[in-house]
Amino acid sequence: MMSSDSLAILARLTAQSQFEQEEPAGMPCPLPELLEPAPEPRSSLKSTDFIPDIFRAKRSGGGVMPLLKTVLTTACERNCNYCCFRAGRDTRRETLKPDTMADLFNRLHQGGIAEGLFLSSGLVGGGLRTQDKILDTAEILRYKLGFKGYLHLKIMPGAEKDQVLRTMQLANRVSVNLEAPNADRLRKLAPLKSFTDELLQPLRWANEIRRTLNPLSAVNLKWPSLATQFVVGGVGESDLELLKISQYLLGKLALSRIYYSRFVPVRNTPFENLQAEDPLRQIRLYQAGFLLRDYGYTIDEFRYSATGCLPLDADPKLAWAREHLAQQPLEINTANRLQLLRIPGIGPLGAKRIMKSRYRYLIKEPGELRALGIHVERALPFILINGKRPDSQLRLI
Repeated sequence: MMSSDSLAILARLTAQSQFEQEEPAGMPCPLPELLEPAPEPRSSLKSTDFIPDIFRAKRSGGGVMPLLKTVLTTACERNCNYCCFRAGRDTRRETLKPDTMADLFNRLHQGGIAEGLFLSSGLVGGGLRTQDKILDTAEILRYKLGFKGYLHLKIMPGAEKDQVLRTMQLANRVSVNLEAPNADRLRKLAPLKSFTDELLQPLRWANEIRRTLNPLSAVNLKWPSLATQFVVGGVGESDLELLKISQYLLGKLALSRIYYSRFVPVRNTPFENLQAEDPLRQIRLYQAGFLLRDYGYTIDEFRYSATGCLPLDADPKLAWAREHLAQQPLEINTANRLQLLRIPGIGPLGAKRIMKSRYRYLIKEPGELRALGIHVERALPFILINGKRPDSQLRLI
């Protein structure tokens, strides 16, 4: 039987870790062409007074994974101005030891409640000591308890290179929260953190490890994916600042995922009276981030306001198409992959299907695009079909 006291602590730790980002199942997808039906909730995932809330994460290959997203402690020695864990904040602190955390998760896993673990922590005793506790938890799970499933492990500010390597050997995904796009913004957000030495350097080490070391010692004989997270709003950063560092991270450090977490004020912090960030701004950043990662865009191709922010009235891809394709539409039967990806309503899978279909026969009318899974209504204003605008063929859809 699980200790009810330990489970209650785990439930409270989990409830306070929701600032950490992971792909939620059924979340509205940032780009309309990537929308897919949300899976039905698993009936076995039920919360009680003693079982922590389980996060329904989206698997990279499709489907849903019940994920325990939690922290080892809510105590923290850093004074980040926005964070519910900040030092000196009047709030209840909770802590679990690595062996207790590993045992509790293992029992949840054996009971069919959680398949994966996303583990972070408040910073206590420095980054090295805190990272060791995360590693201890992971090693107990992997080697003592035989857990072979999904582990997302956080790298703490100030972790050493050997700790980064060990984390990568144990995890399926590794992440470092950069929080801000540059050192100037970070000083306002988290005064005691060093942008380059504590946060960016571990991501550089992780990328170096993936490029230069054989992954035979890693889980599943491959290195984990890398991710980071930014706080959007609170210190006046522009979208251009966020996207500039995002482009570097995606292109130079090969990150798989960048999360944009909108600022929401927390009571009893220095930022408690600031206004929460507009959710639509967060969506626009996600859309632009996906365009940088998967669609071949660069930050110079987006439209920005005088303050360096993306327009909120249209997604970045649609805004680009209205400016560049409305008067010069692309021929659907000859456009290459990168050109197809510039057309609203066509994503990577849709572009692949169109190109495969064209090997057999030319596309003749919009209904054929719909059959290939294309969001035809979004694409029609920006394409030609056999040299003609398809507006007159709308009746065939």
